[in-house]
Amino acid sequence: MVFASGSGAGGAAGRPQVLTARFVRQVVLGRWFMVFACLLILSASGATYIFSIYSKVLKSSLGYDQRTLNTLSFFKDLGANVGVLSGLINEVTPPWVVLAMGAAMNLAGYLMIYLAIDGRTARPPVWLMCIYICVGANSQSFANTGALVTCVKNFPESRGVVLGLLKGFVGLSGAIFTQLYQAIYGDDAKSLVLLIAWLPAAISVLFVHTVRIMPYPRSSRRRGPSAATSNDAFFCFLYISIALAAYLLIMIVVQRQVNFSRAAFAVSSAALLLILFLPLAVVVKQEYKIQKELEESLREPPTVTVEKPAAAASLQLAVAQSMTTGTEAAEPSSTQPSRSSSCLGSCLRHMFSPPAQGEDYTILQALVSVDMLVLFLATICGVGGTLTAIDNMGQIGQSLGYPSKSINTFVSLISIWNYAGRVTAGFASEVFLERYKFPRPLMLTLVLLLSCVGHLLIAFGVPQSLYVSSVVIGFCFGAQWPLLFAIISEVFGLKYYSTLYNFGSVASPIGAYVLNVRVAGALYDAEAARQHGGSLAGAGDKTCIGVECFRKSFLIITAATVAGALVSLVLVWRTWNFYKGDIYAKFRESADANADAAEEEAEAEDLKRPKETAEGEIGSTEVNGRKR
Repeated sequence: MVFASGSGAGGAAGRPQVLTARFVRQVVLGRWFMVFACLLILSASGATYIFSIYSKVLKSSLGYDQRTLNTLSFFKDLGANVGVLSGLINEVTPPWVVLAMGAAMNLAGYLMIYLAIDGRTARPPVWLMCIYICVGANSQSFANTGALVTCVKNFPESRGVVLGLLKGFVGLSGAIFTQLYQAIYGDDAKSLVLLIAWLPAAISVLFVHTVRIMPYPRSSRRRGPSAATSNDAFFCFLYISIALAAYLLIMIVVQRQVNFSRAAFAVSSAALLLILFLPLAVVVKQEYKIQKELEESLREPPTVTVEKPAAAASLQLAVAQSMTTGTEAAEPSSTQPSRSSSCLGSCLRHMFSPPAQGEDYTILQALVSVDMLVLFLATICGVGGTLTAIDNMGQIGQSLGYPSKSINTFVSLISIWNYAGRVTAGFASEVFLERYKFPRPLMLTLVLLLSCVGHLLIAFGVPQSLYVSSVVIGFCFGAQWPLLFAIISEVFGLKYYSTLYNFGSVASPIGAYVLNVRVAGALYDAEAARQHGGSLAGAGDKTCIGVECFRKSFLIITAATVAGALVSLVLVWRTWNFYKGDIYAKFRESADANADAAEEEAEAEDLKRPKETAEGEIGSTEVNGRKR
C-alpha cells in the first residue's frame, strides 16, 4: 500500500499509509494531538492539592506553627484561584506565551521553596515564603488558561465535554504526583517539592508550541460532524480517564495492604504512565479518519461554480453603503465624550435593575445581585470548609496517629474522588435538569450537606474513619466547582461569563482564610501550646496529638457548612420557577430563527433564478455533464 500524495488516493486498498513521515507530521500538528498535550499539561497542574503531603516537612524544617503553615496554605489557594492576570495576558498574546510564563513561575516558586526546606539557602522570612508559594500556585491558573481555554476555542461545539474532561484530569493530578514521586525519589517529602517544581514546567515547555488556536474545519461546516470535530474521541478520552482513576484507586488499596518497595513503585508508575499516554492511540485513530475523509473527498467529482456578474455588483453596492454608513457615524465625533459619560451614567442607574434570570447581566448588575451574593456566601462556606480539610489532611492524620503511608493514601483518595465529583456533578446535574427539571442550586445544597458527614468524622476522630472522610470531602470539593460555574452561566448569562467565572473562584481563598487560618490554625496552635507547657515559642516540636487538635475547628466548619446549605436554599427558592422552565429555549429559538432566515434567503434566490435566465444573465456553470 503506497500513499499517492499527488492524486490523494492510496494504493490498491484505497487507504492512507500511517508509517510515513507525512502522517506523523499530520498527527503532531493536528488538533487531536493538541488535546492530548492539554490533557498532559493539566494532569500535572494540580500540585496545590497535595500540599498536605509536604506541609509536615515545611513545618518542621522552617520551625513554623500551625497558624503560620495555614497562612502559607491561604496564599497557595489565593495564587491558584485568582487567574485574572493570566486571562488578561491570554487576550493579547498567543497561548504559548501564557504557558511559558506559567512554566517559569512554577519552576521559580517551587524551586525556591525546595531550596529553603532543604537548607540550601538561608531561612527566608514568612512573607517571602508566602510570595514563593503564591507565585508557584498561580502558575496553575496560567496552565488552565493556556491549555483549557485554547481547547474550548478549538472545539466550540463540544465545550461542555471539553471542560468536564480537562477539569477531571486536574482532579487526578494529585494522585498521579503521589505515585510518581515515590517511584523517583522514594518516601521523601522534600523531593516531592522538587518534582512539583520541574515536572509541570517541563511538560508545559515540551508542548508550548503544540497548544495553539486552530481554524475550525470547513468540511464539518458543509457536511456535519467529521473526525476533526466528532465527540466520539472525547468519550474515548473520558473512558481512559475513568480507567486511570480506577487504576489509581486499586493501587491505593493495594499499597495500603502491601509494603511496596521503591522498585514496586517504579513498576506501578510505569503502568500509570502507560495509561496516561493511551489517549495517543485515540489521536492516531482520529487523524487516520481525517486523512481517509480527505482522500474520499478528493475522489469525488469536482464542481466548478462561476459567480454571476450581478453578485459582484451587489457586493460593490454593499461596500459603498458600508462606507457611507461609516462616514455618517464618524461625523458627530464631537458628541463621543458626552455619549461615553451618558453610557457610564446609564450603567450606574441600571445597576440595581437587573434583567430576568437567564438573560445577560452586566458585570455590575451580577456583582450586586442577591443571587450572586447568596451563591458567593454558600461557596465560601462549602469550598472553604472542604479546602481546609484537604490542606490539613497531613496534620489531621498525624494528630490521630495514622502512619505516613496512610496519610499519602488520604491525599490520593482526595485526588481521585475530586475527579469523580467533578465528572459526576457535571453529567448528573445535566441529566437531572433535562429529565426532571431538578434545579442545580438544590444539588449544590445536597453536596454541602453531604460534606458535613466528612467534617463530623474528623471532628469526632472515629477510628479508621479518615479513609471515608477523605472520599467524602474529595468528592464534595470537586462537585461544587462545576455546579458553581454552571449556575453562574445559567442565571447571569454568557455575555460576561469570563469575568463572573473568575469572580466565583475568589470565594475559595476567602473561605480558606477564614476557616483555615483564623479557625483551624489558631485552635490547633492553642491545643498544641497546652500540650507543650502553654507556649510554642522557640524551635522545637510543635505537633499536636489527639482528637482535640481539630475537634473544635471541624465542629465550627460543620456549622458554617450547614449555614451555607441554608443560605443556598434561598437561591433554590429564587430560581425555582426559572429552572422549572426551559432555560435553553432562547438558544434554540435563535438557532431556529437563523435557519428560517437561511431558508427564506434560499427561496428568494430560487424565485430570482428563472427571471435571470429569461433575461439572458449568466447563471452558474457546472462541469461533469450538468447544465451549464
